[in-house]
Amino acid sequence: MRIAVTALASLLVATALVRFSVHAATRCEALSTVALPGASITLAARVDAGAFTPPGQVNANLLKALPAFCRVAATLRPTNDSDIKIEVWLPESGWNGKFQAVGNGAFSGSISYAALMAALTRGYAASSTDTGHTGGSASFALGHSEKVIDFGWRAVHEMTVAAKRIVSAYYSANPKYSYWNGCSAGGRQGMKEAQRFPEDFDGIIAGAPALDWTARASQAVRIAQRLEKSEDARLRAPDRERLHRAVLDACDGADGVKDGLLENPGRCTFDSEILRCDGSDGAACFSPTQVETARLIYSPMINASTRREITGLERGSELGWTDLGWTASARTTGLDHFRFLVFRDPKWEIAQFRGDGDLTRAEEADGDTLNALSPNLKPFIGRGGKLIQYHGWSDPQISPGNSTQYYSRVIDALGGREKVHDGYRLFMAPGMAHCGGGEGPNAFDMLSALEQWVEHNHAPDQILASHSTNGTVDRTRPLCPYPEIAVYRGAGSINDATSFTCRSAR
Repeated sequence: MRIAVTALASLLVATALVRFSVHAATRCEALSTVALPGASITLAARVDAGAFTPPGQVNANLLKALPAFCRVAATLRPTNDSDIKIEVWLPESGWNGKFQAVGNGAFSGSISYAALMAALTRGYAASSTDTGHTGGSASFALGHSEKVIDFGWRAVHEMTVAAKRIVSAYYSANPKYSYWNGCSAGGRQGMKEAQRFPEDFDGIIAGAPALDWTARASQAVRIAQRLEKSEDARLRAPDRERLHRAVLDACDGADGVKDGLLENPGRCTFDSEILRCDGSDGAACFSPTQVETARLIYSPMINASTRREITGLERGSELGWTDLGWTASARTTGLDHFRFLVFRDPKWEIAQFRGDGDLTRAEEADGDTLNALSPNLKPFIGRGGKLIQYHGWSDPQISPGNSTQYYSRVIDALGGREKVHDGYRLFMAPGMAHCGGGEGPNAFDMLSALEQWVEHNHAPDQILASHSTNGTVDRTRPLCPYPEIAVYRGAGSINDATSFTCRSAR
C-alpha cells in the first residue's frame, strides 16, 4: 500500500511538472507577439535547466548551473541600414525582479553568452546585443555610417528599451532596478549610456573602459610602428621581466610596504635609462634603442589641435607587454580603426601612421560616436544613478591613465569630488591587468557592491579583492575609491586585507 501511495505521489508530481513546463513554454512563446517599434521577434522558446548549448567554448560548470529560462531573440532596425541582433533571457522562476544588460569586447559583433549566463544564474532577466554587425573586425563600417552609430551607442540603447518591454510582458511587471555590467569595450558602452542616456540604468559597472577609443588606437599603432621597423628595439619576454623587476626595485616601497605591487604608479618616476648597457653588462642590460622603447610605451601623446594628453601605459604593466608593445588586441583594434573608420582604406598599414596629425584626424572623424569622453554626468547622478568604474593599474591594453584622467575631468566639470562622490566612484586595482589577471588582487564582486549602493544607499567605501594561485586565495586587499589608496597599518600580514586601510594618497 505504501509503495502504491509513493508511486501515485510521484506520478502527481511528474504530471504537475509537465503541466508547469507546458504552461511556461506557452507563456514564453507568447512573447513572439510583443510589439516592438521598428523591430521583430525572431525567437521565443523555453530552454530546460542545463540544456543550453552556446556557440564557442563556455565554462561547463556555468552551463550546468543554468536554470530553465525563456530565450527571446529579436532584430532591431532603427534605421534602414541597421540590423541589430539582441537576446533577452528570462528566468522561468526565481526572478529577482531586476534587469541586467551586459557588454561586449573590442569590435565584437556577437552576443555575450557567458555574461548572459552569469547574470541569469544570479536571478536576473538579462540582455545582450551583437552591436549591429557580425564578426570581430571593423570592416562593417565601410560605406555604412549608420552601422558605426549602432556600434558606437545606438545598439545598446535600443536593446535596453526593447529588452525592458519584453521583461515587462513576460512578468507582467517592470523591473525594479536596471543595471549595466561590462568591461573594456563593454565599459565604454556603460560610460556612453551614463553620458547619453542617463535614464536607461539605475546602476552601471564600467570596467577598464575604452572610453578614449581613438586615442588608444593611436597609441597602440604608434608603438607598433616603431617596433615593426626595428627588431633591435623590441623588448622580448626576458627583457620585460628585467624591466618589471627594476620598476619594482625603484618604486615598490613608496606606498609603505614592499609587496610586489604599485598602489599608485603615477608617483613612480622610474626611468629605463638605469638599464642602459655600459659595454660590460652583457645580456643583463638594455641597448639605447630598447631604453627608448620603454620610455615610448610609458610616454603620452599630445593631440596637436586640442593639446589634450593621451596617456601611455603605467609603470608596473611590463609583464603584459608584447614584442610589439601593447597587446595584440590593442594593435588589431587600432589598425582596424584607422583602416575602416578614419581613412576608409582596407589596405592602410601601420607603417603609414603619421603621429599626432593622424591622432587629431581620428578624433575629428569620430566626433562623439565611439569616444565616451563627455564629463557631464550631472543628469545621471542627479536622477540617483550610481556608477562604479574600475581599472587595473597594470592594464597593458587600455591605459589606466584614461580612467584617472576622465575621473579628474568629471570632478572639475561638476565642481568638486563632493558633488560626484554620492553617484560616481572609481576603483583602481594595483597589479591587475586588463579586466582581471595579473599579480595583484583581481577578483571582486562589483555587482553586489553596486546593488547595495543603488538599492540600500550603502556606498562602497572599499571593495574586497583577492588573488588566487591554482585556485587557492593567497592575497586579499581592499580596493579604495580613487584617489584614496590602500595603506598598510604597520602590523599584520601584507597579504591580508584587514592589515590595510583606505587613505588619501600623499
